[in-house]
Amino acid sequence: MDIPAFDFVDAIAEHSAGFAAAADGNLGADVEYCPGWTVADLVRHMTDVQWMWATVADERLSEPPDEERRPAAVEPDQLIDTFRAGADRLVRVLRAANPEDAAWTWAPAQQDVGFIVRHQVQEAAVHHWDAVHAAGGTLAIAAPVAADSIAEFLAFSVSSDADPADPVRPALDGRFILQCNDVDAAWTLSDGSTPGTVQSEQDALPEALAVTAGASDLLLWLYGRVLVDTGPVPADLIERFRALCFTD
Repeated sequence: MDIPAFDFVDAIAEHSAGFAAAADGNLGADVEYCPGWTVADLVRHMTDVQWMWATVADERLSEPPDEERRPAAVEPDQLIDTFRAGADRLVRVLRAANPEDAAWTWAPAQQDVGFIVRHQVQEAAVHHWDAVHAAGGTLAIAAPVAADSIAEFLAFSVSSDADPADPVRPALDGRFILQCNDVDAAWTLSDGSTPGTVQSEQDALPEALAVTAGASDLLLWLYGRVLVDTGPVPADLIERFRALCFTD
């Protein structure tokens, strides 16, 4: 694979700004893929998420911050300004941090600030898409950002040897490829060595069936936001893969 390089913190800043712009003036709209939530709820969620990760990264915490430290809820007319201030703080903290410094994360295989930096890209990008979608618009995530987010998703948000699902889920029992058609990136997914896990190889192995789409659509498909043509890959294989993902 040859995913073009980009600045992770710049991507967080860009998508956070876009999220705020799309949410501003549209707080009462429903968020289709977050059932029961309005855009106001999504803004509160993003504010809380970014506060938590900024705090963990800034203080190099070895566990999540205590609940009583969480900022108090704000009135609806303060939501956007509060989110923007929190996003600015997250960007400042992550830009100043050493990615190799130890810090708590929910990923057993990577306990450092680098995980926070990388994962917050897709957190901001996917919820930016949610806010734009709720406002009736469309958003294509830049191919390099989306492709790296796919790689990160497959490493940390799918049952794997490093982090198997508990309880054990049915095996993938097959093999297929996720193939980007707008950037040089592909992943072959097959059964891991531990029951009910998936291994991801960063290449397209010969003779495996492929799901092919743009990187943005593939990422949003992984998150259940859009449909893509799964082509020759059997529907039951796709369903088993979905069941092995930690994110709906």
